Amino acid sequence: MDRSQKEALVAEMNGLFNEANVVVVAQYSGLSVAEMTALRSKMRDAGANFKVTKNRLARLALEGTDYGSLSDKLKGPVGIAYSDDPVAAPKVVMEYAKANDKFVVIGGAMGATELDPEGVKSLASLPSLDELRGKLVGLVQAPATKIAGVLQAPAGQLARVLSAKAEQG
Repeated sequence: MDRSQKEALVAEMNGLFNEANVVVVAQYSGLSVAEMTALRSKMRDAGANFKVTKNRLARLALEGTDYGSLSDKLKGPVGIAYSDDPVAAPKVVMEYAKANDKFVVIGGAMGATELDPEGVKSLASLPSLDELRGKLVGLVQAPATKIAGVLQAPAGQLARVLSAKAEQG
C-alpha cells in the first residue's frame, strides 16, 4: 500500500468515526478467517461494521474525532466495531465474545465518553433503537384503545338493558 492509498484510507476511516455514535475495540487474536467472516456478517445484519486495519493508521484516523481517547487501546491485533445505533455494535460484539473466548472486548467509546469492557457490556444490554421505537408506539396507542373501549362500554350496557326490557315486556 503506497502513501496515497494510506492517506485515502485514513480519510475514509476518519469520516466513518465522525459519523459513528459508538466505537468498540476488541482483540481478535486466534480467530480463523471463517470466524471473522461470521462476525462481520452478524455486524452487517445489525447495522454495524467491524474493521481491521493497521493500528498506526487507525490512530491517525481517530485524531480529531470524539474517539481520540481510544488510541491507547490500539495495541496488538485489534479490530474496531462501529455503528450509528449506539446499541448495535456493542450488542453484537458482546454476544460474539460470549460465544468465542478468543475474541476479547478491550473497551470503547460513545461520543466523548470512554467505556471500559463493563460499560460496553451494560450498553449492549439496553434495547435497540428500533425496540425502543416499538415500545413508544405501543405506549402511545394503548391509551387511545383504552379510551375507545371506555367510550363504547356505556353504549353497550344501554343496549343490553334495553334488550332485557324488551324481552320482559
